[in-house]
Amino acid sequence: MNALERPLPRSDAWAANASHSTVSYHLQAEAEPDTLCRVLNLFALQFLTPHSLQVNQQGDLFTIEIGIGGLSWHRAEVIAQKLRNLVCVDEVSLVNQARVELAVG
Repeated sequence: MNALERPLPRSDAWAANASHSTVSYHLQAEAEPDTLCRVLNLFALQFLTPHSLQVNQQGDLFTIEIGIGGLSWHRAEVIAQKLRNLVCVDEVSLVNQARVELAVG
């Protein structure tokens, strides 16, 4: 693989037959210079690219929303747990966008 080739997405061995959906992570984290790098690195390590990212600073906290598709619910939960383990992150919630769209529509 050269520098211009994109690696293949990693499969979820624990939920290989599960349907994949779009999820949204909602975080509150310390407003520090390295916070966004730490949070986004968890996705980069698994070759995942978010399709949306919104960050707002309110005092000494960031409110972060990350949208990403193609995850099984199990894999999304594992990433949420890893986010919760970051020292700079105060709170993480996870929303399955497919379920929200079905409830609204």
